Amino acid sequence: MKKLTTVLLLFILVQPLFAQVKILPKFIRKMYFEQDTTKKGSFVVLPVVSSAPETGLELGGSGLYSFYTDTLGNDTRVSNLFAYATITTKGQSRLNLSGSYWTPHNRYHFTGSVGYINFPFDFYGIGNNTKKADADRLGQKRVRATFAAEKKIGNYVYLGLVAGGYDYRFNDQDGSGIFATDPTIDGKHGGTFLYIGPSFVFDTRNNNTYTTKGGMLTSYFNIMNGIGGNSGYSGGFLNVELTHFFALSKKFVLGFDVQSQNITGSQSPFYLLPTLGSDEMMRGYYNGRFRDRNLLVGQTELRYRMSERFGIVGFVGAGEVFNKEFSTEQLKPNYGGGLRYFFDVQKGLSIRVDYGVGEKRPGESRQSGVYVGLGEAF
Repeated sequence: MKKLTTVLLLFILVQPLFAQVKILPKFIRKMYFEQDTTKKGSFVVLPVVSSAPETGLELGGSGLYSFYTDTLGNDTRVSNLFAYATITTKGQSRLNLSGSYWTPHNRYHFTGSVGYINFPFDFYGIGNNTKKADADRLGQKRVRATFAAEKKIGNYVYLGLVAGGYDYRFNDQDGSGIFATDPTIDGKHGGTFLYIGPSFVFDTRNNNTYTTKGGMLTSYFNIMNGIGGNSGYSGGFLNVELTHFFALSKKFVLGFDVQSQNITGSQSPFYLLPTLGSDEMMRGYYNGRFRDRNLLVGQTELRYRMSERFGIVGFVGAGEVFNKEFSTEQLKPNYGGGLRYFFDVQKGLSIRVDYGVGEKRPGESRQSGVYVGLGEAF
């Protein structure tokens, strides 16, 4: 399913003409084309239009409000509120509200999100070598709430707490596919979970929206417990991610990103398992095509800032999911490139369009995907 932002992209491509004749509405010019160096808050919207047989026409949009909690100093990072909402002609919907809040001088960092999804997805089974022919379309309803708070205890070190909850419900209309017939799949009826745990962050980035030097180590452990009759799972989820950036020149930046995810517990519901592929990591793979108890992925991205407003990137990566043992022979590749338009130069905020390519499995077409979003992939 490809998201189309034709109107917005047309505005960007013909920006010089619009800037001269000023035929665009003032609020459009302010969001996408005018440069503001006053450190005031800024707002941008991105329309969403897509279509697929299982959803029909999907319409909606996303909006990003970015701001500083301290407009006098130069060290406080950019905070933001992000909202996303779509609805389809077949009654499905997706809603999400998230935020990232940095207090003055970055002494505290708070993040949180609430979201609801009533949307179908394709389930392929569990493992690193699932088959496209086994795709089993499931209806999904999910409610999610997350929260994290971190306190700065040193020059670059943050300690904190993460907490939240999920509620999953699934509907298998077919009843004869891999979802129904594979007895090893746990959690077919869904369930409700709460979690809490510690977090540790080591952050030396020079900027949290468009980093050109420095890096960040992020780690957290969710202690998870099911509640209710269908939620007997008890275990944990460990996430560790390391990123680092090098300024090769004034316009070139090289970034590296490595992430590990591991779930604990004797039996793990399939929907809690780490999945390969997203708009941020392993671009080109359908999210959920490959899932298992452990995930290890890495990528590198070369960014070229052609001007204040425009940039291009190229990326390569590799990764896999596995049950117990990691194997380099099972690594899956990905590569691709993208365009960037910086609608807020002062804050380093961009609209990105990426095209990612994955592996070609025997008897299947090569996996690929188009991604449109706000902000960098990492």
